[in-house]
Amino acid sequence: MPASRIFLLLLLFASSCQTARKAVTGPAANAGAPAADREFRAAWVATVANINWPSKPGLPVAQQQAEAIALLDFLKDHHFNAVVFQVRPQADALYQSALEPWSYYLTGTQGKAPDPFYDPLTFWIEAAHDRGLELHAWLNPYRSHHVSGGPLTDSSIVRRKPNLSVYLKEGYWWFDPSLKETQDHSAAVVRDLVSRYDLDGIHFDDYFYPYPSYNKGEDFPDSSSWAAYKAGGGTMSRGDWRRASVNTFIRRVYEETKQLKPTVKFGLSPFGIWRPGYPASISGFDQYDVLYADAKLWLNEGWVDYFSPQLYWPIARMGQSFPVLLGWWAGENKKGRHLWPGISVGRDTASRSVMETLNQVMITRGMVPESKGVVHWSISSVTGNPALQKALDETLYKREALVPASPWLDDKAPGAPAAHSVSTRDSVSVKWVPAAGEESFRYIIYYRHGSTWSYRLANRGDRSMTLPRRAGSQATLSQIAISAIDRSGNESLRTSVLVNE
Repeated sequence: MPASRIFLLLLLFASSCQTARKAVTGPAANAGAPAADREFRAAWVATVANINWPSKPGLPVAQQQAEAIALLDFLKDHHFNAVVFQVRPQADALYQSALEPWSYYLTGTQGKAPDPFYDPLTFWIEAAHDRGLELHAWLNPYRSHHVSGGPLTDSSIVRRKPNLSVYLKEGYWWFDPSLKETQDHSAAVVRDLVSRYDLDGIHFDDYFYPYPSYNKGEDFPDSSSWAAYKAGGGTMSRGDWRRASVNTFIRRVYEETKQLKPTVKFGLSPFGIWRPGYPASISGFDQYDVLYADAKLWLNEGWVDYFSPQLYWPIARMGQSFPVLLGWWAGENKKGRHLWPGISVGRDTASRSVMETLNQVMITRGMVPESKGVVHWSISSVTGNPALQKALDETLYKREALVPASPWLDDKAPGAPAAHSVSTRDSVSVKWVPAAGEESFRYIIYYRHGSTWSYRLANRGDRSMTLPRRAGSQATLSQIAISAIDRSGNESLRTSVLVNE
């Protein structure tokens, strides 16, 4: 069958799946208006090698902050609702930490604090939340020094804990994942972040044991720890032993995060192929056997709250087809976690590349309708592509959307806000206050002109919104209701607001 025919059938399948969704139930349906859209719309912001932020090491603090605000404003203005921000690119910190040094990528000198002092992570969190964006802290758990990370200083973990890292021939330093002290240290970093910062999520990417090219194709140099394991009576194969070390760490981070703050999501973004032949048509890199990442197990066991396999391939590439891989991962989602794939078509502004991105989002909506969403690699693929921005704005991201709820973490609805309206001849201003003792993350203002319902989203600091009396020449504003959304995505009952004539 020609690739173009397969592509058409995939789009028709996605469309039919979307149409077949069940009717909305609960407070939204009871109030008469359709529920607000739910879709995870996120982008990665990479700090390693200054890929996305800051634009270079050692910028003045004011310029760092201005660049951050520009990125967050972009996400807000284009109806994204989450940012995955890299806070630990190489066993360092883009935040104040007693465990690891300040990042070279921030100040130009590892271990040097910003001057004048500020905490970038606190700044990013507050600015993101003010704009209705979740912020997920992205860490690399095992990379202890990157080739682009400047000279090693005495503050580096490579120097401070020399027994934990091994040198790779391309110039990287890498924690030995099998060492308990490695696991204890990286787990402590995660606990520190979760306990001290108002995060929405913790996020790991695809770097577990390193890619072979980092050591010029040679095996990972863990002979000392392997020999110690064997001398202690260990019976696993070397591959199983390595995988077991990573599995233990992933489960530990998930469980410890839930013990500290149950509603903080834990997300993983592994390489998009588990193993060649899964499913049968898939070929390519074997993360299970090379990175020692048993990502299927983590999803099967529910050691994640969301799973974002890096499906960075086109729809019609037979050996690594985006929808074929997405469907396989969906079949492995035994615990019903969020499945929000990572997508990337680079910065090609050609219409075929723009359509590829749009089609991948549509396919995800059709194949995983119960919890829609994608993560864009990276934010520059959107900021640097005006054609894609325009297409998203005019079609798939035209309406604002809420992050899908995570009922296994929290299913308790917040209290409804109190609200009233103030009318003029041309408009109605809705004013509200949160329920007593509660701080809502967002608000939904539903309104009806004639027979057509619409909605707008407001952010945590907002307390009013003005709506026009008329939409077009005939449709008159006739109904308004408002609800609150908590940090877990739960929606309150709606408060009806009187529309004075």
